[in-house]
Amino acid sequence: MKRLLNVFLTVFIFSSVSAQPVKRQFTNPLLPSGADPWVIYHNGYYYYTNSMGDRLILYKTKNMANLKSGENKTVWMPPPNTMYSKELWAPELHFINNKWYMYFAADDGDNNHHRLYVLENASADPLEGTWTFKGKLSDDTNKWAIDVSMFENKGKLYVIWAGWEGDQNGEQDIYIAQLKNPWTIGSKRVKISSPTYDWEKYGDLGEKSNPPHVNVNEGPEILKHGNKLFLIYSASGCWTDYYALGMLCTSADKDLLDPASWTKSETPVFKQSPENGVYAPGHNSFFKSADGKEDWILYHANSAPGQGCGKQRSPRMQQFTWDKDGSPNFGIPVKEGIALDAPSE
Repeated sequence: MKRLLNVFLTVFIFSSVSAQPVKRQFTNPLLPSGADPWVIYHNGYYYYTNSMGDRLILYKTKNMANLKSGENKTVWMPPPNTMYSKELWAPELHFINNKWYMYFAADDGDNNHHRLYVLENASADPLEGTWTFKGKLSDDTNKWAIDVSMFENKGKLYVIWAGWEGDQNGEQDIYIAQLKNPWTIGSKRVKISSPTYDWEKYGDLGEKSNPPHVNVNEGPEILKHGNKLFLIYSASGCWTDYYALGMLCTSADKDLLDPASWTKSETPVFKQSPENGVYAPGHNSFFKSADGKEDWILYHANSAPGQGCGKQRSPRMQQFTWDKDGSPNFGIPVKEGIALDAPSE
C-alpha cells in the first residue's frame, strides 16, 4: 500500500509540474535587419512591418517572440516612374473603421521629394485582399515629410510626422494635424517640437556638406497611459551613435493642435548603451502583450559603433514599466543574446 501511495504521489507531482505552461523566451535582435519597426495587434495576431525601401511587407505571428518564423509577404510594390516609386520609409499599419491603412513616406529617388502616402485594404486579414492606393497625405504647405503615424483622441483622428519648415534640408521638426478621414488632412499643420537640446543636435555631416549640421526630430509615436499622451520621438542623426528617444507629454483633454499643450523632457528617455553593445536605438513603436498585461517597446538599433543608417540596423523589443508620476520608464537597451521572457499570452 505504501509503495502504491508513493507511485501515486510521484505521478501526481510529475503531472502537476508538466501541466505548468512553459514560458517562451527569445533573444534580441528579432530579425537580422529591419529599420523603423512597427507592430499592431489585432484579433489574435501581431502584424509587423519595417522599411524595405522598394516595397511594403507584412509579417503575421501569434507571438512577437516568433517573428522570425512568422508568415511574411510583400503586400504592395509601387509602380515605376512615379513620385512614390522609391525610398519607401517607415511604413505603419493601422486598423480604422473596419479597414486597414498603410502609411509610408516615399519619393522618386530624390530625398527632397519625400512625401507621405496612404493605402487602403478592406480585407479582414491585411496579408490578403487588395491594397488600393489612396494618394498623397499632405497639408496645404506640401513640404518635405517622412515618418508618418496616426492616433485617435476623444473621437478625433490625428496625424503626426517629421517635416521641414521650408524647402531646404537643415532641420527636421515634428508636426501634427487633424485628419478629415484616414487619407485626408483636415487642418493646418502645427509644429510641436524642434531640436533644442544638445542631445538632439548630433549630426555633423562634415565641412563639405550643405548644411554641415542637421538637427533632427523624427519618428514620432503616441503612447497613451491613463489620461496622458506621450509622444516619443527620435532625435539626432540616425547616422550617429547618439540617435536616441525624446519625449513630449500632454493631457488627453488639452488642445493637441496647440504647441503650448505639449511639454518636452529635458533629457533622452532611451539612448545608446555601450556597455551592452547597443548603439543608436530609435524609431520605435509600442504594443501590449496578447493578454493586455504587459507594455513593450519595439525599436531598431546597431550592434557596434559607427554603423550608421544602413541595413545593419535590426529590430529589438523589451518590456517597459511606468513610474509613479505616470510616465514610461524604458530602462536601457538590453544586450544581444540575453534570454528574455516572451510577451505574455
